[in-house]
Amino acid sequence: MPMPIQLLDAAPEPLCRKPDSAPPGLMLRRVLVLGTAACLALFGTHEMAEVLDGPLLNVPAIALLVLFALLFAWIALAFVSGVVGFIVLVRSGGERLLARGSAEDLKSRTALLMPIHNEQPAAVFGAISAMRESLRKAGAAASFDIFVLSDTTDPDAWVAEEAHYLAISRTGQGGPDLFYRRRRDNAGRKVGNIAEWVTRHGGAYENFVVLDADSIMTAEALITLAATMDRQPGVGLIQTLPVSVGGRTVLARLQQFAGRVHGALVATGADWWQGSEGNYYGHNAIIRTRAFAEAAGLPRLPGRKPFGGDILSHDFIEAAMLRRADWAVHMVPGLAGSYEEGPPTLIDSAIRDRRWCQGNIQHTALLTTAGFHPISRLHLLTGIGAYLTAPLWLAFLVGGIILAVQAHLSTPSYFPSGHVLFPEWPVVDPVRAKWMFLGTMLMLIVPKLLAAIAFLVNAHDRQRSGGGARVLLGVMLEIVITGLLAPVTMLTQARQVVSILLGRDAGWSAQSRSSDRVSWREAASRYWGHTVIGVVLASGFLVAPALALWMSPVILGLVLAIPLVVLTGSAAAGYALRNARLMLIPEETAPPHELSLTDAARARLAAEQLGPGEAIAQLAADEVLLELHCHMLPKRRARGIQAIDLPLATGLAKLDAVDELPTLLALLDRREKAALLADGRSVLRLVRLARGRRPEAADADAGLACLVKELQPA
Repeated sequence: MPMPIQLLDAAPEPLCRKPDSAPPGLMLRRVLVLGTAACLALFGTHEMAEVLDGPLLNVPAIALLVLFALLFAWIALAFVSGVVGFIVLVRSGGERLLARGSAEDLKSRTALLMPIHNEQPAAVFGAISAMRESLRKAGAAASFDIFVLSDTTDPDAWVAEEAHYLAISRTGQGGPDLFYRRRRDNAGRKVGNIAEWVTRHGGAYENFVVLDADSIMTAEALITLAATMDRQPGVGLIQTLPVSVGGRTVLARLQQFAGRVHGALVATGADWWQGSEGNYYGHNAIIRTRAFAEAAGLPRLPGRKPFGGDILSHDFIEAAMLRRADWAVHMVPGLAGSYEEGPPTLIDSAIRDRRWCQGNIQHTALLTTAGFHPISRLHLLTGIGAYLTAPLWLAFLVGGIILAVQAHLSTPSYFPSGHVLFPEWPVVDPVRAKWMFLGTMLMLIVPKLLAAIAFLVNAHDRQRSGGGARVLLGVMLEIVITGLLAPVTMLTQARQVVSILLGRDAGWSAQSRSSDRVSWREAASRYWGHTVIGVVLASGFLVAPALALWMSPVILGLVLAIPLVVLTGSAAAGYALRNARLMLIPEETAPPHELSLTDAARARLAAEQLGPGEAIAQLAADEVLLELHCHMLPKRRARGIQAIDLPLATGLAKLDAVDELPTLLALLDRREKAALLADGRSVLRLVRLARGRRPEAADADAGLACLVKELQPA
């Protein structure tokens, strides 16, 4: 299926017509939500201007007021959307798009795509094994195929992926067909990986589901999504609301509890007024293949990284381009059975955020793309704001400190130049300031409390989460810990934004998903600056005690940054919370069948000790794995001087120079080893070397079939 690159400065026709799947009265809903948020923002800004009364409304104060207006507008929109989500959840549940059906009702074929990059193979293939078994039992095997699309660059992890693929294939469990391929050239990262699948295989499937390396979806959820796409021909994409599961550390448990309790309310509110102009979060979503191929071919951005090159946060842009081409994009927060795993520590979260931050800031260059729907542009703005608000909050706090110190140290001018009847009193209204602070805190906390109420109304969820009292205690604990972590995250994100604006690229590193602890040394090396800034802010008690008291939550979070990172990254503390039945979610006490299957499959694969070990030794020891590896290698093609594979050339030179495998492994770097393992003739020589045979200087290139026949045990 062709997938042409789309133009950003020219839009297709027709533009953004109202889809058949759009809910009724959508424009009125948007006027209500966005208008109410705007009124709240204007009122809050007016009250803050009253707080900064008289001569204090100078240039620093005006700058502070502008910052406050921007930040308060952000809070107001989240507050209104959350209140709407509560009303919809309590009244109706908010779900209307989904078409429930059985496997026999499916008319289309759907591919499950799992792009991976240097992941833990046992975790990836354990989840795949569970989903295959679930779909087989549901009678849906004929309607789904599964593709593992590897962009792995670590040669040992690559061969381990093949070993795990082979282990699942050997079980004979049945289910959807399972395919694996690894790209040697990682052009375009995840975007290029999926685009390569679309151009090679997309014509055989009406839909595809994008899964992350930590994604798990139930057969019921997948069948429902596919059935909905069958019955809604104008829908291009349906995004589910993944529930975070499997958390061991305090941070992971905190995130999965907050997502389970608050996530449905936030997503339901957003879906109510976004309607057919929803968003895409990059995974656990079903996409119409034809729509994606026709509309979502992404170009490379001009210029240097971090603003140029591959589009990192591609999901927002793909959703906007689908909608631009007249396809509806929906979220279905009411669909159960969509799961993921969160980062275990604050350090891992910051590493992931760094890449997302760069991608979202890239969107500043795409805001003016021709033909985007206004709501799509709003999605881009909110994505940018998710990271730019961090330096804005920091600037707001610093501005407040400067203003307070200025007021404390300067001598007021009661009788300015000119003829005045009464003196001017430079007064900051303390009563109004107190009410503004309390009002802002309420707007942040009320949606969380409403979400807890909506969660507790469901007796099933309440009982399986430890009971109403423990749920409420968990909500209070989550608010406290999140409040302490907020200034730490704010400072980290502010630093990331500055780093990106200075032109530093985030790179493409693998996501850690299994850390169980953070050492004090590592926490101190990364967060000592946060502590120093917290101590400096705490010195404000000496200059302006009242201001420092108001800022005490921020100061406390920064001063305690290092112990907070260690504590929230501890699996032992996480298990202690679980044993106390705090921050429980229903999926822990009564796990869905697919989650239990995943745990069992991962345990089985781990017990088989399939790696990642040393790749060459692993191939030499397993004849079937060696045959599989060789048959999946691409055929050699004649190449010109411009396409010389430098890692392969240097790897071959080192292979020619040694006659023992340990010596060779000490000389090869990762890219050279991967290049040798991707070349059929080199694999033959490496295996002979591992089996104690001296590598021959030249081997005939007789094709992969003949190559495999030559690879016999010593």
